[in-house]
Amino acid sequence: MATASAEPVSVYTDEQMVSEDVSKKDIVTFLQENGREKFLRDNKVFGKLASIAKSSKKDHLISVYKKMFETKAFKGTVGEDDEVDAMTAKAAAVSVEETPEQAAAPEKPKYTKQVMKKGSTTKIRKGDLIGCNYTGTLVDGTVFDTNAGTTKKRGKKDAGGPLKFRVGTGKVIRGWDEALQTMTVGEKAKITIEPDWAYGRKGIEGKIPPNSTLIFEVEVVSSE
Repeated sequence: MATASAEPVSVYTDEQMVSEDVSKKDIVTFLQENGREKFLRDNKVFGKLASIAKSSKKDHLISVYKKMFETKAFKGTVGEDDEVDAMTAKAAAVSVEETPEQAAAPEKPKYTKQVMKKGSTTKIRKGDLIGCNYTGTLVDGTVFDTNAGTTKKRGKKDAGGPLKFRVGTGKVIRGWDEALQTMTVGEKAKITIEPDWAYGRKGIEGKIPPNSTLIFEVEVVSSE
């Protein structure tokens, strides 16, 4: 511990402080001019002089005055509490500096994509209205959804047309929203999506069990 300046000397006797010769404002002024900020805060005499003098009882101010000399809590000195506060503040500063870096780290994708057919150079971007054909299966091969069915008579795709929606707007599961933004028009890919970016713990009753990894074959046929 070090002392930056000479310690102040008491200017009031006990008799003077309890008399009308020394006002509450006089005592607060002396405290604020000579006391450490932490000490003043802890004893509720830090702030606007007029407000503290008006709201504080004189007995309390006299007690704080005496305590400042007993504990040597003078401005320009460093107490144990201040050292602890400084260390805590330093640790907090380091923590604050680290947090943005951690927050800036990209979230690890919870899907994988295998290109089955390359597309054009037209990339899919967030907000695009796309059309796609797809088939979704569970890991055991069970098909739970598709718009790529066939008719019995012609053996061709149904005339219902591609599924259309705006990418990246939450209209479909996150795995789709994220994976489709890596594709191009005409591309066909096999996309395997982990539960967290699919239907999670709830699943879809009678269709997709809870915590299911889903596999989609998706072909982007249009983008507007």
